[in-house]
Amino acid sequence: MIARQKSSSMASPLPRSVRRALDAMHANVGHGWSVTELAVVAGVSGRTLQRQFLAFLGKAPRAVLRDINFDGARRELLRGSAGARVTDIAQRCGFPHGGRFSVEYRRRYGETPSQTLKRQAVFTAALASMPSFFVPARERPTVAFGAIEAAAEHLEIAGSLGDDLATALTRAGIAVASQPTSARYHLVGAIRGEGAQTRLALRLIDNETGRQLWAYRCDGALRDDHSAEEHLATRIAAALQPCLRSAEIERALRKPGTDLGAHDLALRAMPGVLSLDAEGNARALELLERAMEQDPTHALATALAAWAHVQRVVYHFTTEPQAERARSIELAHKARGLSGDASVLAVLGNALTLLNELDTAELVIRKALSVDGGSAWAWSRSGWLDVYRGDPESAIERLKIALDLAPHDSLAFNSLVGIGCAHFKAGNYAEAARWQERALIEHPSAIWVHRTLCPAYVLSGAKAEARRSLAALRGQYPELTLSEVQRGMPPLPESYCNLVVDALNDVGLPA
Repeated sequence: MIARQKSSSMASPLPRSVRRALDAMHANVGHGWSVTELAVVAGVSGRTLQRQFLAFLGKAPRAVLRDINFDGARRELLRGSAGARVTDIAQRCGFPHGGRFSVEYRRRYGETPSQTLKRQAVFTAALASMPSFFVPARERPTVAFGAIEAAAEHLEIAGSLGDDLATALTRAGIAVASQPTSARYHLVGAIRGEGAQTRLALRLIDNETGRQLWAYRCDGALRDDHSAEEHLATRIAAALQPCLRSAEIERALRKPGTDLGAHDLALRAMPGVLSLDAEGNARALELLERAMEQDPTHALATALAAWAHVQRVVYHFTTEPQAERARSIELAHKARGLSGDASVLAVLGNALTLLNELDTAELVIRKALSVDGGSAWAWSRSGWLDVYRGDPESAIERLKIALDLAPHDSLAFNSLVGIGCAHFKAGNYAEAARWQERALIEHPSAIWVHRTLCPAYVLSGAKAEARRSLAALRGQYPELTLSEVQRGMPPLPESYCNLVVDALNDVGLPA
């Protein structure tokens, strides 16, 4: 499964010959294409095709084919079909040697194929056990979604999948309309091909501008199995949410300042809250205070403000931690009675977790997942709850489910941080550092990550990296001390906090 969001700067157009070769590779994942065969499909000589691939893609055809085959295997494993076996998937995708496939898969994706497959079984079981119910939400974005276009042999599956997708979108807080004229966005879908070459394609279009915002493709045979279709629909709705959220934020940003309602102000504030950095936090709180002045019962604004205020304590953005914590508690308790929307509940769960109200946070997150089992934010927060309660194995599983659902979400980096913290709790310090390094690459302004990255370096014996990490931390927080670190730490297990403080002390952070 592939989800793609269109960027403003498009890549250079590929030559027709390269496009033809790529289309053939994608349409026949697992086929052992030779350069000669691809050249015939492309309509050029083998030498020309080799040169064009290197010039436009930076890789030879065989290397690109290997990437496509690995992506195909990854998609099948993430789909988690009942009875799926790693060896069968590997062979279908062109990897006859299971051991070599597993080694390279782990290098590419940071886990073994069996771990990926096992996690999908956990996700499917969790969806089945969640008592789904619908909660009406105010000011939902509206998406027009009609029948999925399909040939006669796929009409039944298309109809069933369309119904499941409409349900999944509704659970995700998205209103579904039947006519494009009554909606801001239009979701169109089609099923093409047959057998193993069947492909489901979906596109999200902004009705106002006609611009395509998002595209999704699912390759491989579709099965007439309701649980599989429901699983797929949940994943599609989850993959759509970050793009739709960004589109709604952009829409609010385009509005004149004189026309802003409470919801527009909350949307404008959201990127600052999600940034988890000091500048974004301060900017967001100004907007959220305005939103709550306009509408004291606006659930999203209240939950975001509760989270933003406790961020100031945990990430050392304030010199008045007690006042910020008190304001966060006040707003979090107020927000509990305002909304049952999954996204709002997930935001509230973040605030309650950092306030060390773990039992209440767990109840809120369970409710979020019962509303929308595909909420990446709720899965991520449930993983963080496991980190705080000292269950690293479950934490890693849940945080990776969040990444599977929405790898391009603006909060995905925080799931990477959480996986690093879980590995730290398990004593895998080098692995903890690796995941937190990835988080910083994705979100360089989150300097507070060094607070746990530096100790991971210390405990893994990477002294030079630990010194550089501490220098980065003190560069952002020059007055930071061990006592301030202790006061600002989220509710991690005591043994974890002691290791962090001792390691920071060893590397030179003053008391």
